[in-house]
Amino acid sequence: MRSTIYPQESIYNLIPREEEKAMKAPRYMSKFREQVKLEKEVNQAPSKTMGPAKVDVPSPQKYLLKRSKEPKLPEKKPFKYEDEELHSKPPIPARTDKPLMGLHSNKDFIKTNAVENIMTVPKKPQPVYAYTKKGDKQLLENSGLVPKYIKKKDFGQTPEYLLQRREEVKKAQEEYDDYVKERMREGAMKQLSGEERHNILQALKKNWDELHHQYQGLSVVTDTAPKKYRKERLEQEMKQLEKDIELIERHKTIYIANN
Repeated sequence: MRSTIYPQESIYNLIPREEEKAMKAPRYMSKFREQVKLEKEVNQAPSKTMGPAKVDVPSPQKYLLKRSKEPKLPEKKPFKYEDEELHSKPPIPARTDKPLMGLHSNKDFIKTNAVENIMTVPKKPQPVYAYTKKGDKQLLENSGLVPKYIKKKDFGQTPEYLLQRREEVKKAQEEYDDYVKERMREGAMKQLSGEERHNILQALKKNWDELHHQYQGLSVVTDTAPKKYRKERLEQEMKQLEKDIELIERHKTIYIANN
C-alpha cells in the first residue's frame, strides 16, 4: 500500500511521534575467545620486552675514567728471532775447502714450469654436503647418501628381463629356422648362393649407373610436361634401385620363393 506523503508545512507534523531506534546486531563473539585468553596467560612472562623492573644503579665512585677503555699493550721487549740458525750468516769458508766449480745446468726453469702448468689437468673438487645451517661441510662419499651399486645383492648378475628377452629371441630364431628348413624341403624356397647374390648386386648397380647417366643428360630447365615426367620417372627408378641395393648388401643370406 502506498504511503501518503505530506507536505513540509502540515498540521500533521505537530503530532508528536515516537522515536524509532535502530536495532543493532549482536556483537560477534569468537568461539575461541576463552582458548586465546588461556594461551595469552600461559605465554605471558614478566619483563619480556621492556626489561627488568629494577636495575642495579652503578656506584658514584666507579665513574668512567679517561683512556680507561683503550687496550693495554704488553711491555716492550728486545726483538729476537725464534730460530737464530735460519737467520744467521753462514760461516766463512776455510782455506782447505774446495768449492764445486763448473756445475751448470742448461735447463730453462721458466719454460719448464710454464709447460707443466699448462699440461697439468686441474683437480676435480670433491663432492661435499652441508649438514648445518651455518654451512659446515663433509665429504659426500662417506655420508651414505651416494648409492654404491657394487654392494647390492644382485650386483654383476644379468637382469631377469634380459634373460627373458634373450630366450624369446632364441625361440623366435629357432621357429624361423624350422620354417625355412620345412619350406626348402618342400621345394617352395631356395637360398641364393654367394655368386648369385654378387651377380644380382652388380646388375643392380649397373642399372643405377645407366639411369644416373640418363639423369645427368636431362635438360636443366623442365619447362614441358614430358621433360618433367621423364625426370620424375628416373628419380623414382633410381630410388627404388638404391633401396634394393641397400637391402641385398645388408643381408648376407637371402631366400627366394619358387613359383
